[in-house]
Amino acid sequence: MQYLKLIIKPCTLLFLLSFSTLFSELSQASEKQHFSLAHIDQGIDLDGQLSEPHWQQATLVPLRYQNEPNEKGTPPVKTDAYIYEDGNYLYVGLVAYDNDPSQIRAALRDRDSLWSDDNVALMIDTFNDERTGYEFYVNPLGAQGDMRMTDTDGWSEDPSWDAIWDSAGQITEQGYVVEMRIPFTALRFPKNKADMTWGFALWRNYPREVLYQLSNVGFDRDVKCSFCQFDKITGFNAMEPSKNIQLTPTLTALRNDVKEAVPGDWQNGDIDTEAGLDLRWGISQDAVINATINPDFSQVETDSLELDVNTTFSIYYAEKRPFFLDGASYFKSSLFELLYTRTIAEPDLGAKITGKTDAHSYAFLYADDENTSILLPTNQGSGFANLAEKSKSSIGRYQYDLGEQGTIGVMSTHREANDYHNTVLSVDGSYWFNQTDSVLYQVATSDTKNSAFLVDNYGLENNQSDQAYMLEFSREKRDYKLFASYEDIGEDYRTDVGYQAKVDYKKALLGGGQTWYLDASEMITEYSYNLDWDKTWAQDGSLLEEEYEGYIFLKGQLQSSLEFGLIHRNESYYGNFYNQNIGYIYGGFSPTKDLRITLYSEFGSKIDYSNEQLGDLFTIEPELTWDINDHWQVQLEHSYSRLDNPQGDNVFTANLTDLRVYYKFNMRSMLKLILQFEDIDRNQNAYYTNVNSINRDYGSQLVYSYKINAQTLFYLGYSDKGYQDDSLKSVERDQRTFFTKLSYAWQL
Repeated sequence: MQYLKLIIKPCTLLFLLSFSTLFSELSQASEKQHFSLAHIDQGIDLDGQLSEPHWQQATLVPLRYQNEPNEKGTPPVKTDAYIYEDGNYLYVGLVAYDNDPSQIRAALRDRDSLWSDDNVALMIDTFNDERTGYEFYVNPLGAQGDMRMTDTDGWSEDPSWDAIWDSAGQITEQGYVVEMRIPFTALRFPKNKADMTWGFALWRNYPREVLYQLSNVGFDRDVKCSFCQFDKITGFNAMEPSKNIQLTPTLTALRNDVKEAVPGDWQNGDIDTEAGLDLRWGISQDAVINATINPDFSQVETDSLELDVNTTFSIYYAEKRPFFLDGASYFKSSLFELLYTRTIAEPDLGAKITGKTDAHSYAFLYADDENTSILLPTNQGSGFANLAEKSKSSIGRYQYDLGEQGTIGVMSTHREANDYHNTVLSVDGSYWFNQTDSVLYQVATSDTKNSAFLVDNYGLENNQSDQAYMLEFSREKRDYKLFASYEDIGEDYRTDVGYQAKVDYKKALLGGGQTWYLDASEMITEYSYNLDWDKTWAQDGSLLEEEYEGYIFLKGQLQSSLEFGLIHRNESYYGNFYNQNIGYIYGGFSPTKDLRITLYSEFGSKIDYSNEQLGDLFTIEPELTWDINDHWQVQLEHSYSRLDNPQGDNVFTANLTDLRVYYKFNMRSMLKLILQFEDIDRNQNAYYTNVNSINRDYGSQLVYSYKINAQTLFYLGYSDKGYQDDSLKSVERDQRTFFTKLSYAWQL
């Protein structure tokens, strides 16, 4: 045997590795199941009962695999799915058996908030390209969740996508039953094909002492992609043509009141009434035009608070507005975020087209903006500047699917005002060497003409242009992973309708980790470690940062998880280096089926950016979610942070509380109360500049909502804000708003 090892040549080894990969792929392909989709010219009463006799003629798909915590294990409970179509709708019925239905976890939920419940799902790859798809989730009481997902470099989900579809659920003595009715107009798929094959997976999340995940697909953890392991279903040849037009008129009315002096009297504002119209037109099965006139881009849901203290970079907030969310995945490039739609704050009109034909994906967006904000980044921090003038933005992207998993794409963004413009052009893509190894790449160049306002107030050059590059390699196997990346962002690179909060740096990163899996009955069901190193230089070659990080991660009973790690960071801040040693702990568990508790804590040395010194930081952030019953839910988040200087004096103590109380009358009707409070106490003697000792902000919101679907809804609410600084004896409200919103989606 030793002799045989010595005479194996590199070419022979390469052949063996290739043969092993080929054998793995052939073995994986042989495990795929292929189903024929039943066509039945009958609908259903959506009641969560599967009482119609024709359900027995539907395509039966049993969920015979357990994928979590054990790979391709035996499911602890039985689940059967039934699927058929009638030319207009895809119908899915799931019978989820349970040995003890009293342990089912479910409540009346708002959309996209059922993830901790028992739930079942349909995942479909409508183009059968093993790159993008849709997910539809339903809990035992009929609450909905839906997402778009991509699988070009590992599984990535976007829960902000919303479709119009119907669902119902009912708990029974044997478990629960769920029905879905998904209109084909909500999906995109190849055009002019009489007979189609889609990739699909049916899913069941079964949370008990551990989270079990069951499916008709037995996923191989040695294969990085998920779509390529989906079963296939063929049919869809009786789908009827549809105009696929959706008109959504919107009416909003609000009144903003302010106090010109605090404390003082309220100055009641005028009632502002606005009417708008959104159009969604599926010009074919695979292409959609969206247009909006005088859109209501108000955000009813208050953003979660982020502690904006002792940080130098701008805070990122997720997009929530429907016009920008539909087809958003078509604008995503491999590595850089070239489109961050929250930079388009107050448009009067917008239009876009998104689509996919065979291997070609395309997207174009145009919008104007009455409130033009620009993110100005450096390698030491970033902030927003406001031009106080109207601008126009246009964004275009094209992507070609290359081979089995690869992609190549080009993207351009352009924004302009009177004496200002910013243009970005990018090429990006991905390439899969095999089912575990892949590389992502992106190259971008920007050209900017700054307005006189930006030149005079922010010291910018009249013209700026620069480039950005990034390359990322990863290998993901069942038991280990390796990754490496390099990025180079020029000093004058800007993407004004995107999000690039840091520029003027080069960064190299190397890392990897290992994972071990144990049985579901063990106290610990999975454990792993991860190590990485990165080093960052400015474009002039000077060192900005070098960091070593490692963590250990555990999963176990009570759906518990625990991660604890150490970070050693040598960071340059305005010419001085600071050695920081930081430890952190993050974990959570569910002591009962109705209660989830999580905790994050960070401690160690940290730069005090305001005073340019090294301090001692302690942060603790508990979070609690409690389903009191099917109707009441409470979410409470708190953040406590304290920073002391080298002399032991306190620099600041910050507390932030976010309380949300929900009452669901039924699946459509809900009352929501949000209370937010931020309190930052600063030690004036510990600062080199003048600061307020008292810094308190308060906000509240009470909203009643009635939602038939994602676009047909009614809101009625009240919100206010207040603050306190050293000049005030208590928190004083200085803004309040009364608002209502009504929209209705007409489908033709």
